[in-house]
Amino acid sequence: MQAQVAQVTQTVREKWGWFLVLGIVLVICGFLAIALPFATSIAVALVIAAVLLIGGAVQVWQSFSVQGWGGFLWQLITGVVAIVGGILIYANPVFGAFALTLVVAAVFVAQGITQLILGFRLKPHDGWGWIVAAGAISLLAGIMIWAEFPFSGTWALGILAGFSIAFNGWSYIAIALAGKRMAKG
Repeated sequence: MQAQVAQVTQTVREKWGWFLVLGIVLVICGFLAIALPFATSIAVALVIAAVLLIGGAVQVWQSFSVQGWGGFLWQLITGVVAIVGGILIYANPVFGAFALTLVVAAVFVAQGITQLILGFRLKPHDGWGWIVAAGAISLLAGIMIWAEFPFSGTWALGILAGFSIAFNGWSYIAIALAGKRMAKG
């Protein structure tokens, strides 16, 4: 384990410039996704459609390869539902983006509520406030997306994907700068 950490550290130290380039490209791509939220939302919907189609097809195939197992029927049904969902989203990606936006809003609301409950249960332990804050932000985001529906269907997925890509880029920039400091020191 320690040898792996040393190897990763050495790679970051030697190749920090490549990590920096990757980070900058991801930040730019993230901001482009944020600037073009509708196009990004459609792209996200199409990627989800492809994932559902491929995953569903593999699940159906796998269910037939283990027919004797007690979960055959449920696995088959789940795979078929994933395939149908993928086809429906692919056939109408705008509708798919709207449907996925509702799912995202519901997940944020549910996550926010559970994080708030967990945070208050952890009180007075250190860090409980951060969990409550994260829960409040998730809950607020879910409510805002839900309150703006159907308009939020044109921007929510794209904005979320853009922020995710941009923050991923910033993390690579941070790794690169740390590697540069290590290389100099």
